[in-house]
Amino acid sequence: MSSEFIPVNTPLFGKVEENYVLDCIRTGWISSEGEYVNRFESGVARALGRTYGIAVANGSVAIDVAIAALGIGPGDEVIMPTFTIISCASAIVRAGAIPVLVDSDPHTWNMDTNQIESRITAKTRAIMVVHIYGLPVDMSPVQEIAEKFGLFIIEDAAEMIGQTYKGKQCGSFGQISTLSFYPNKHITTGEGGMVLVDNDSLSERCKSLRNLCFKANPRFVHDELGWNFRMTNLQAAVGVAQLERLDETVARKREIGDLYNNLLCDIGGIQLPLPNTDYAKNIYWVYGIVIKAEYGELLASDIMSKLAKNRVGTRPFFWPMHEQPVFQKLGLFKGETYPVAEYIARKGFYLPSGVALTQSQIESVSKAMHEVFS
Repeated sequence: MSSEFIPVNTPLFGKVEENYVLDCIRTGWISSEGEYVNRFESGVARALGRTYGIAVANGSVAIDVAIAALGIGPGDEVIMPTFTIISCASAIVRAGAIPVLVDSDPHTWNMDTNQIESRITAKTRAIMVVHIYGLPVDMSPVQEIAEKFGLFIIEDAAEMIGQTYKGKQCGSFGQISTLSFYPNKHITTGEGGMVLVDNDSLSERCKSLRNLCFKANPRFVHDELGWNFRMTNLQAAVGVAQLERLDETVARKREIGDLYNNLLCDIGGIQLPLPNTDYAKNIYWVYGIVIKAEYGELLASDIMSKLAKNRVGTRPFFWPMHEQPVFQKLGLFKGETYPVAEYIARKGFYLPSGVALTQSQIESVSKAMHEVFS
């Protein structure tokens, strides 16, 4: 048993982050007004192939802004995966719209794009794409369906910063994309997020919504309600430094994924992440494991408990939206079942995979996995 606890994620900071934050403190520019916010917005937009970046307080509110900016509201339907974080569905529900779910692909764990078209109705306004864990959603069929039916694409690329689909940056698809800069993301600002668009008027709309819908004149007279979703200059300073080494971070994540693949491939009865598809190479935002059916009733929680005793941190997979008690209380998703998502939610978990993870820690995790599955 390892004497050192190995956390799921440890963010990596250096002197550049420290210097930029100290610059904010020394100059007094610590709120949402400051040069680092502008530098971060333009830098991320440029890196991901978008025209505008609108920095916000976190990735969850970025989705709220995206929904509101597109005018999605009561009675509208948005198609999305059931297997994702609750932020995606809650933004739709808070807007008065209806999330319409599709199941997961059992190999990539992303939304099954073959199910999208059958879920479209006269009320459908958008398809929300959420790239999961390391591989992007297969975007070509999504784009074809969206064009065919005149639908918006909302792309949640929070877990895919630095990833590409057929050579094009994730975060550059559809009318609007969102990012998160939580500590486990490839770029972190502690908390923080961003909305990415190409359209001038949509950019201005997002900026207004994140800033209480202030007008230039008179400033404190409001025609509509927005939010205070602003990012601080302090946070953006950290983000600018993190962005400067994004390529290095992505390369390290792939190294970690390759190491795990080599060390764990001899354990029978578990599904490791796909290293690649015909449209992308895995970025291993997290390193996920799914227990195969041959282990019978064994759950991810059983394995996670045993790994915890070996001082290895883990996290469960997402829990499907159609099984969320809060949505069931609202009368949503009655009688709906999505077998792939239900299976991987119960059988899936992920291992330590932060960019600061060391070779010896990876080897310790592998040793613990072999002991548990033996």
